[in-house]
Amino acid sequence: MSSTGQGASSEAEAREKARARAEAIAYREQNRKDRAKARTLTNMVWALLACFVVVAFLMIVTWRPKHEQVKAVEYTAQLEDAKKVAPWVRGPEPMPSGWTATSVEFRAPEQAPITWHLGVVTNEKKYVGLEQSNVTGGKFQSDKLGRTSDDGTSTVAGVTWQRKVLLDRKQENALVLVGSGATTIVTGNAGYPALEAFASALR
Repeated sequence: MSSTGQGASSEAEAREKARARAEAIAYREQNRKDRAKARTLTNMVWALLACFVVVAFLMIVTWRPKHEQVKAVEYTAQLEDAKKVAPWVRGPEPMPSGWTATSVEFRAPEQAPITWHLGVVTNEKKYVGLEQSNVTGGKFQSDKLGRTSDDGTSTVAGVTWQRKVLLDRKQENALVLVGSGATTIVTGNAGYPALEAFASALR
């Protein structure tokens, strides 16, 4: 074989070896990338799983049933004391069945104006509040109810009460009675029938 032929053969072999090496290097590089992607995906899955486990554990530990507990208060003694000072003060006698007094406050004359408050939760877990004062002007009503609009009247035990819709509170109404030197307000989100039932129990 001539030297020219041997040179060409050597170059071809060199090129083939170079190509084989390049393919091997490319294969190893691609394989390395594939393994890295696989490890990254696996790590991400395990990390997410660990997060879910932690969140589930915290939810189990911190979860509490949403039972609103009504804390009852005794109001009859304070009601009797208030009546001795302000005969116009009224309270439910008796309290409608299943209803619970939850707040009570009487502000005596030295804290003028005189005010009487009784908060009640109905058997349907709605709120009814009684607000009374010796203030017969509009300020007491606006202080207790905010903005209102007239909504007709209710007749309770032969007495006409003014119905009010509370514009600043969602789904709340009031019955208002002004007379005999006092303002009486029955308000809450229990609806007019419940407000009327409460008003009819006032003595």
